[in-house]
Amino acid sequence: MTVHFVGAGPGAADLLTLRAVRLLESADVCLYPGTYLDAEVLEHCRDDARLIDTQHLDLDQITTHLVQAHADGSEVVRLCSGDPSLYSAVHEQARRLDAARVPWDVTPGVPAYAAAAAAVGAELTVPELAQSVVLTRAQARSTVMPSGEKLAAFAATGATLALHLAVTRTRELAAELAGYYGHDCPIVVVHRVSQPQELILRGTLADIGGRVEQAGLRQAAVILVGPALAGDVRGGESFLYSAGRERRVRG
Repeated sequence: MTVHFVGAGPGAADLLTLRAVRLLESADVCLYPGTYLDAEVLEHCRDDARLIDTQHLDLDQITTHLVQAHADGSEVVRLCSGDPSLYSAVHEQARRLDAARVPWDVTPGVPAYAAAAAAVGAELTVPELAQSVVLTRAQARSTVMPSGEKLAAFAATGATLALHLAVTRTRELAAELAGYYGHDCPIVVVHRVSQPQELILRGTLADIGGRVEQAGLRQAAVILVGPALAGDVRGGESFLYSAGRERRVRG
């Protein structure tokens, strides 16, 4: 039997991949992050599947469940919010499973930043405005950031920023970023994207802090920053689709 780390996407039950749904339908045990997940996602599980909410468990406790389920001959799904490649603790869990000689694999999911961009109809890489996206997070009561990964260094590039785990520091971060992007730079905060409680706050670096505080947002939000987020954004046009680009017709 295998432990399957499965990206649950941003929360909506219909934004799971087909592979993720098949794995949930066949799972005997499913561990899920109750803080971030819409309950409808779990409706893909069998009625007799054992469901374990991990929001109050530490990594060793989670691993104990995974290893025991494997020892019992159960097929196990470990749901991760968004995509497992970002802030999912897959690395730590996989190390523990390797030590216990438990096989595992990973199924990708729709990342929350992509769902947030879709919710506001934004392309994060608009020609001549931004051609890079920086995925990062803020540090408060969380793991220490590597010394070279300073928000100021990322902001200096002018790239579109996708900030995770940062909503409680929105005002402070906006003030810092304004020095690089300008106070009138557009910013979007998307809370519980794709879920029934979805809330979208649009603003600028000058006013978004007050809007977030007024809404009382404390978790489960993605912050997108950069000129590409403007509602009336006007950038260049992609060379790939340019009428002036030479195209060879293959016979």
